[in-house]
Amino acid sequence: MITENDKNLLNRKGISEEKLNAQLACFAQGFPFLKLAGAASVEKGILVPAAEAEANYLAAWKAYTAEPAHKVVKFVPASGAASRMFKDMFAFADAPYDVPTTSFEQTFFARIHDAAFYTDLNAACQRLYGKDIDTLLAEGQYKTVVRAMLDADGLNYGALPKGLLKFHRYEAETRTPLEEHLVEGALYARQDDGCVNVHFTVSPEHRALFEQLVAEVVPAYEQKYGVHYNVSFSEQKPSTDTVAANADNTPFRKADGSLLFRPGGHGALIENLNDIEADVVFVKNIDNVVPDRIKDDTVRYKQLLAGVLVTLQQKAFGYLRKLDSGKYSMDDLREMLQFVQKDLCTKNPDTKMLEDTELAIYLRKKLNRPMRVCGMVRNVGEPGGGPFLAYNPDGTISLQILESSQIDMADPEKKAMFEKGTHFNPVDLVCAVKDYQGHAFNLPDFVDPQTGFISHKSKDGKELKALELPGLWNGAMSNWSTVFVEVPLSTFNPVKTVNDLYREQHQ
Repeated sequence: MITENDKNLLNRKGISEEKLNAQLACFAQGFPFLKLAGAASVEKGILVPAAEAEANYLAAWKAYTAEPAHKVVKFVPASGAASRMFKDMFAFADAPYDVPTTSFEQTFFARIHDAAFYTDLNAACQRLYGKDIDTLLAEGQYKTVVRAMLDADGLNYGALPKGLLKFHRYEAETRTPLEEHLVEGALYARQDDGCVNVHFTVSPEHRALFEQLVAEVVPAYEQKYGVHYNVSFSEQKPSTDTVAANADNTPFRKADGSLLFRPGGHGALIENLNDIEADVVFVKNIDNVVPDRIKDDTVRYKQLLAGVLVTLQQKAFGYLRKLDSGKYSMDDLREMLQFVQKDLCTKNPDTKMLEDTELAIYLRKKLNRPMRVCGMVRNVGEPGGGPFLAYNPDGTISLQILESSQIDMADPEKKAMFEKGTHFNPVDLVCAVKDYQGHAFNLPDFVDPQTGFISHKSKDGKELKALELPGLWNGAMSNWSTVFVEVPLSTFNPVKTVNDLYREQHQ
């Protein structure tokens, strides 16, 4: 039963009753597993360019950025607090013992001098307790140091987003991930006029802190790299929140009787991406950054992915112009079909039965859509989704990035496909979001709504079901033209826990 208060809440969020009911239906119906055709590999679906092809792709990207009409944006999802990064230290702070006991705790303190934030933390300890870190540790006050790191009166790292934490230490400075992304932008997303466009998605409560840091650091980076930064921010839209449900799939209500809405996950950011005015957009997570000394691979392979993208896009645009002109032969259609099947890795078992006109319509549909080129890393046990060949609702087979939750692990055949996967997804995308006439695609039109999932959470001690929207690089881009390119592991260095900052790649 929808109350008047519910209607007012829906209006404020920009969510229709129809959308609310559709979300509630998802809890009752669930989401189907995706039908797999196999894991993608270098033999099937993952491109590994030879040296000559690689040089051509890098040249293509250089030529593309030299064209003043082309706008390039670097898009960085940076929402949310870094609390999960410190979960082990929160656990230590609440533990019944006072001395580091687990290997994680022992490593954290043994290497605390190696942390980029050490100087800031030392100053916080002196300000709060009148003692430096070494003195506190010598006295066995380990938890005091942890509190200075996590609590609001110290560094507040337990509540700040990853983008604002000190990750890397240099001879004369320290850098946050936000700053490393600014540097990356100057190195591979710079336009011919020297402009570097960087967009961060942030949480409302952190936006002012991001804006403050940008204002402080941008002038120095502009001078150092000879660029002009255009830095912008956005937040997840309230209209992308999803309603929570009880175990019986009825709407979950808070103590005051109001409906509980939760952020819809990173899939909500397809709306933010849709609002970006650009021709090409780089997408990379906030925590996947490295110091300057090992940035070369990152820069080279980002340019390679972009070169593959604009090369394929140029070819697709040429075919679309020919189709729209009506001046094409059966040989032309066969060539286009070969391109769609081989280069864009999209196959349709029924194309042999299509008449000329039907084939032209099919080809136009597959060519005239957003395109993404995704870096894929050899699987070495890191968490993340994987590259697969999957069946689409229209019966075609194409490349998709899937999470394990989207695969029926109870089916031995599907489980075997999952386990045979040789690569995983490091969230390393370059996207083309305009058609051949220069019009922006409406990206929500290309989402597969059947690729969301349901997770179990709690609120005020009560269990609830949460609805996650199709992931940004999963179902939200399901109906894009997708190409996978192998990139080296050196381009993937995420920071999931605070101790990851002690890895050699972050020192």
